[in-house]
Amino acid sequence: MQRNGPTQNLPVGLADDLDLIAEMTADFARSRDVEESLRVGLQHIATRMEAEAASLFLMHGASGDLVCHACWGPTDVTGLRLPHGQGIVWRAVQHNRPQLVKDTSTDPDFAQRIDDATGFTTRSILCAPMSVRDECVGAIELFNKKGSGSFDDDDRRILQALAASAALALINARQAAAMAEQEGFRRELALAADIQRAMLPPPREPDFPIHGVNLPARGVSGDFFDVVALPDGRLAFAIADVSGKGMNAALLMAKTASLFRCLAKRLEGPGALLAAIDSELAETNSAGMFVTMVAGVLDPALGRVVLANAGHEPPLLCCGARLERVDDGGMPPLGIDPTLFMGGCPESVVELAGGALYLFTDGLTEAKDEDGRMLGIEGVQSLLARHHGLDAPDRLAAVVADVAKDGLALRDDLTMLVVEDRVNGHKLDCLFPARPGRLCDIRRAVTDTANRLGCPQPVVHDIVLAVDEACQNIIRHAYQGGDGDIKVQVSRDDHRLVVRLIDFAPPVDVTKICPRPLDELRPGGLGTHFMREIMDEVAFLPPPDGAGNMLQMIKRIGEP
Repeated sequence: MQRNGPTQNLPVGLADDLDLIAEMTADFARSRDVEESLRVGLQHIATRMEAEAASLFLMHGASGDLVCHACWGPTDVTGLRLPHGQGIVWRAVQHNRPQLVKDTSTDPDFAQRIDDATGFTTRSILCAPMSVRDECVGAIELFNKKGSGSFDDDDRRILQALAASAALALINARQAAAMAEQEGFRRELALAADIQRAMLPPPREPDFPIHGVNLPARGVSGDFFDVVALPDGRLAFAIADVSGKGMNAALLMAKTASLFRCLAKRLEGPGALLAAIDSELAETNSAGMFVTMVAGVLDPALGRVVLANAGHEPPLLCCGARLERVDDGGMPPLGIDPTLFMGGCPESVVELAGGALYLFTDGLTEAKDEDGRMLGIEGVQSLLARHHGLDAPDRLAAVVADVAKDGLALRDDLTMLVVEDRVNGHKLDCLFPARPGRLCDIRRAVTDTANRLGCPQPVVHDIVLAVDEACQNIIRHAYQGGDGDIKVQVSRDDHRLVVRLIDFAPPVDVTKICPRPLDELRPGGLGTHFMREIMDEVAFLPPPDGAGNMLQMIKRIGEP
């Protein structure tokens, strides 16, 4: 035999063995069928070792048995299962060293029943474990050396080397197959993520009333949000969170999103919509999963939202500097039991009054800060207040950037939705507690509103001072330090900024409220003078029903 390359100067026997090892390794690397490579490799080994027959056993992790995966010779015992600890093969595996049995009749572990079943006569056995370091994947067993001889110590050393090489080739082939499977799964996840992103509504212009963002904790998400335009000009919207994670959650999310989009235009009201989705999910849900969901309908012309909530995080209503939770009904999640929604799902009406409604999944509240603490609802409120002055898309992006930055770990998918009152969106109409500690909230809300309404910065400063002075008077004199509320309304009427402060205290005698002369040195009275100096008009108007007093202040902010 003519050889070229690294083995050409080696002894013939050793060179043959190295060539066989190289050939088996290449077969495993090239083949997509590991079982076929095992059969071919076993045939090469049996031929090299001059054996009459051979078998190859592999460990089965689930059962712990040795199972025959390949045979060569006159009998075929493929599929034969050897329970733990039985036979010469198990002895080789347990001791992790070759077993040479020159006369099987003298070995107590020899399984004579197999010869009886197959008709094959086994005289001698050479068995070597297929192991690399401490990892054993199986064993190779040879039967009866051809001719009159038997296997010897040289055969044992050769088979040990060949079995170790076969084990290494098999381990590498398995690892390569696992990597290929992982790569295929990664591509499938990437495709699934692309499909999910395509299901989300496209980005809108900043003046659109509803905006959302979705940030998966993994490649695919169990959250979704959607917005559907209704024929009458209203907008249906939803946000949902599927229990669990990974592909099963993503599939249930896709089904829920499809049901929402299909039913939103056919059913009247978010309560009926959630009940219909629950019925569909409960009939087909076999994995014990469920969906928390909020659905709503915005009437952009009125700034009014109708909401229904099925086990989801309560939304937050932001009006100026005031943030409050919208709790409504305590219904369970969808998909658990269809009888729970047979009576429908309760609805609530939310007047945005120039503010914004925030909906989010628990991926936001359960995100962790730098100290490992969950944000919770207080942390969410702080984030929203920090970015209050930004347009809605930038505001959501800023919140997500804060949560996802280094040091904050996402525990779950994060999805947010903001619904704004664009008709009254630049106005302020909010209720504040009449307490000195809340004056800072009123000043911030008036500042933000005046800036959005186009007031020059020096004018904004003067207006805030006048409002602050008026609110202090309400707290001290109207409520006399007791409990109560102040409704703050700020709007623009052409070139005038109109501020109205409404309290619910007993009506005051407006004829007794007048500034005193500046040269009269005594406490009190200067606040009214100060307000009249700053503002162009200051007057008490008849209050709305149920209120006590209404003060209107007007500031010109441009040429008429």
